[in-house]
Formats: sequence, structure tokens, C-alpha cells
Amino acid sequence: MASYTIPHAPGFVANDAPRIVTERFDHPDSYTLERYLATGGYEGLRAALGRTPEEVHGEVRSATLLGRGGAGFPAGVKWGFCPPGVWPRYLVVNGDESEPGTYKDRLLMELDPHQLIEGCLIACYAVGLSQCFLYIRGEMAVAQERVAQALNEAYEAGWVGRNICGTDFSVDIVLHWGAGAYVVGEETALIESLEGNRGMPRLKPPYFPAAIGLYGQPTIVNNVETLANLPWILRHGAEAFTAIGTPTSPGTRMVAVSGHVQRPGVYEITNGTTTFRDLIYGDDYCGGMHRGRELKAFVPGGGSAPWFTPAQLDLPFEASEVGPQGSMLGSGAVMVMDDTTDIPAAALTLTKFYAHESCGKCVPCREGATWLERVLRRVCDGTGTPRDLDVLFEVGASICPGDFPHAAVPERGLEPKPFPYQMTTICFVGPSAFAPVHSAMTLFPEEFEARVAPNAHLDTGPSDGPASGTGPSDGPASNSISEVAIRV
Repeated sequence: MASYTIPHAPGFVANDAPRIVTERFDHPDSYTLERYLATGGYEGLRAALGRTPEEVHGEVRSATLLGRGGAGFPAGVKWGFCPPGVWPRYLVVNGDESEPGTYKDRLLMELDPHQLIEGCLIACYAVGLSQCFLYIRGEMAVAQERVAQALNEAYEAGWVGRNICGTDFSVDIVLHWGAGAYVVGEETALIESLEGNRGMPRLKPPYFPAAIGLYGQPTIVNNVETLANLPWILRHGAEAFTAIGTPTSPGTRMVAVSGHVQRPGVYEITNGTTTFRDLIYGDDYCGGMHRGRELKAFVPGGGSAPWFTPAQLDLPFEASEVGPQGSMLGSGAVMVMDDTTDIPAAALTLTKFYAHESCGKCVPCREGATWLERVLRRVCDGTGTPRDLDVLFEVGASICPGDFPHAAVPERGLEPKPFPYQMTTICFVGPSAFAPVHSAMTLFPEEFEARVAPNAHLDTGPSDGPASGTGPSDGPASNSISEVAIRV
């Protein structure tokens, strides 16, 4: 089939690759119930209701459906964490897609909301969940409207509500709009928000949602794309799903690509086998670098992921291969930077976002992220000193002690540090503020050293930013950023 661009799904290109969650995207009325039923809609739910909940749960577990929200934990295994005999249980759908560079879930809700609703119903049936709460990011007005319209259609047609399809299975779906807080992408902070509290993460343990979640009851929190895979799995079976991709990363996944490429947008790729080179340079995907520029760096898994360079282009979308090389696949967002990119400024843009989005609950994040932004801004403005570069690593070490993940730099003999990192915060927001700083300074130290070199003579006294303990430097500034990165 010849490749072509679909105008209402920017960057989406239809080709001969498997399509699971985007199979209706080439229909202009893909979000309507009429189109959904004409293309196999709710057949997965019918198939599920013809089996026992235990059989449906087993089918999803056999499919090895990995969570698509960032952590990549198998959905079927997660469902099994609910304590037996404890009722009621709830399903919470994490539609608060806020990771910089990520917009795949928004398209799924805008263009195929009934697929998400069917996935919710299948999950509720399989795990015995009595009610579903669909939490959508506040800024996603079109997604909210489309999901609300689809819910009204589904209720009216009898797909949601009492005695679905003439069975004794009943479930209600509640639509909830968020208020734009990044931190509620973390599952326990999302639950706090649903309960009417300020969105702040809970300590785990004891607040693992599957045991103690919404209203103190067992709660399954799943991502939009994760649930959107369920109708296809129930229609075609786990065996057909695992035949796509690799044994450890089966199926497909959606990836949002932004930055300096010819055709940015959202693509459904084959999991585990598609490489970053395929995605960025492939004719079926991004079609190469914008204006023929050279690739300088790319962020492989959303703004919180450590950066990669051209040396990592041939890695596949396989967590077991990306992790040891120093990063993560995260939320499925790839941000591409060409050779004109101002690396310190790019790092500042991301760090500023995470510093602003800190909920303030954890001191290392609340204080550390804002100091990272302040000191990095000073460096970018040309008023920083070599001591400021040490301070950035010292502040980062207060958030993420020990070795922070980074990619290999073969020309400098720098070996990769594997993902994940240690952290002194409850959730990932604090480490996310440090990730772009550490990546940029480790992979491109010369750009930072050039910014502060004119002010080296100013390093005669204590730094005016916080160091890791006392404030004044206990020694001369390092001559090399990479040396500090390795030491920290």
C-alpha cells in the first residue's frame, strides 16, 4: 500500500505495518459510534462477556501488554495485585497526558474515544471493577468533548450502564477534567486529585493503588493507550498480539515525534523491532532531518528521559535494550534536535518546566529543581562561572544520589550508565528536572564550558547557589564537566 499522510492526524502515515490502536484514524468520522460499530467496535466486549472474568484476565496476561504510560509494567500482572475479596474496586484511567513532547493519548481520545470506552469496560469486567473514573487533562478541550459525546452515545445504546448486552455486568464511567497539573500524571497524585485534594503523590508503601487507592479501595490505574489495546486483543487473541513485535515487547506502540524532522507527528510503530533510525529517517515515518541538517541529540522517552546522540540511533524500541544504554522509552515521545540547537538553552527549557510543575511536597524537588533552573539560567545568560557548573551537579546529586543514567560517548571513551536512577523524592518530578541538565552537561560539556569561560576570574569566593552541604566550595572548580558528572 502506498504511503500517504492523513490530514487530521498530523504526521500519521499509513503503510503496511500492523495497526492496532490507529486503525480508524483514516476515517474522518472515526470518533462516532456509527463508524466504530461499522469497523468492529464493541466486538471485543462481546467476546469478553462470553467468557469468564478470569479467562479475560488470563488472555490479557498472556498478551504481555506493557503499560504505555511510562513505566512499562505488564497490565495483566498489575491487575492481579488487587487483594482478593475486597470490594468495591475501581478503575482510574490516566488521561492526564502532560509529559513534554507527548500527545499520543490526546489523539486517541479525540479520534477514537469509543475504543477507549470499550477498553475500560473490558478491564472492569476482567477484574471486577464496579466503577470507572476517566481523568482527562484540563487543557484537552476537544478530547473532553469527544469522550463526553462518546459516553452519551454508549449509554444511550446500552454499551455502558446497567446489564450491558443483556448480562448481569453493570458499570458506570465518570468523566473528570483535570486542572493542568503535571504531577497528577503520577497515579497516586491523580487519585488525590480525584478525591478533591491537591494533587500530590502518596508514599508507597503503603499506598499502592491496587491495595489502597481511590477512597481507600483497591484501584487499577491504567493509561489511555494501554486500555485502547484491549478491544483488539479480545477480538484477535493474545497469540495474534504477541506475534507482532518481540516476546518481551509485543504489539505496537504510539510514538509522538517533535523537533527538527521533516514530518513530525504521531506514529504507530511495531514494538521491539522499530529503531530510532527507522523512526527519524524512515520514509514511512519522519522522513529525515529538517532541511537536511545533522542530528545532534534526541530525547527518546519524553522530557524526563536522559538524552541520546546519533551513537544510539540503531537501538530498537525495546526497554531491555534502551535501559542499559542509559535512558528509557517512557511515555512514547521523541524530541529531535539538529546541529543548530543551543544545548544549554534546550536543557533550561525542560528544567524550567519541571521546576514550575513541582508540587512542593518533597524538599529536594521543591528547592533543588528551582535552584537548577536559576543556576542554569545564569549559565545560559552568560553570567555563570565554572563553579556554577559544579553546583548544578551537586544540586542534582541531592535529588538523585549516585550514578545518574547517561548514554555512551564513544569518542570520549565514556561508557553508558544504565537506567534507572536513585532518588530522594516520592515521585519522578524532581529527577525529571535534573535529567536534561545532566544529559546536556555530560554529552556536550564543551558548550557549557564555553559559556562560563569568560567569567572564570569571578570564581574567587563562595558560590551564591546551594552546594551539596555548606555553601562555599571546598576546593577549586573542576576543569572538566565530564569529570564532575562521572564523580557524581
